[in-house]
Formats: sequence, structure tokens, C-alpha cells
Amino acid sequence: MRRITRAVAVLAVAVAALTTTGVGGAGAADGSWAGCPSGAVCVYPQNQDPASSPSDVYWSYGAHNLSGQYGNHWVLNNQSGGAHAHLCRGSGGGDCVYDIPAGKGVYYDLGPINSITLDRP
Repeated sequence: MRRITRAVAVLAVAVAALTTTGVGGAGAADGSWAGCPSGAVCVYPQNQDPASSPSDVYWSYGAHNLSGQYGNHWVLNNQSGGAHAHLCRGSGGGDCVYDIPAGKGVYYDLGPINSITLDRP
């Protein structure tokens, strides 16, 4: 019985920890999500897991070239209304290889990625 009680307690702590990070969960009352403001697409520092403080925040539609981004990064699309973000191998939004719908995020190797696009619905 003690093992079951302990297992339930450990599970409850793990669930609480995951919920407070915001990654994969609901955002804050102001619409932010893991430090990413409502309406933005955010890139987090390499290997920051869980995502908590973005290193780059993009607001405007169109292509945004990346520089010096290597290894795994969280990229969160905190836009609304069906707006998408795309990870692209080419600069200026060329050769897009990954689609991130609004309200979703991905942990992705940005080494081969040279730009991110924010696209209207």
C-alpha cells in the first residue's frame, strides 16, 4: 500500500511540474505561453528543455532569417486564428520542411534551418 501511495505522489508531482512549464499546456491569463507573448513565434536557447525564456521573438508575417542557431531548440507558435509558422532550409523562407500550426510547438534541430516564416491563415 505504501508503494502505491508513493507512486501516486510521485506522479502528482510530475504532472504538476509539466503543467507549470506551459509547454504543451494552456498559457497564462495574458495569453503568454512559456514566456512567449500572445501573437508571437518564439525560439528558445539551445537545449533549453522545458522552454521557459525565449531568445528570439518574431511578430511580423513573412520570412525571418536565422543566424548562429545550432542543435535542438524549442520553437513555439503562439499565434492565433490559424496562423502557421514554417521552418525552412533556405534563407528568405525557401525550402520549408516543417509546419507548426498555431498553438503548437516543436523541439527541432535548427542546424540545417536558415529561416522561419510566419504565415497568415
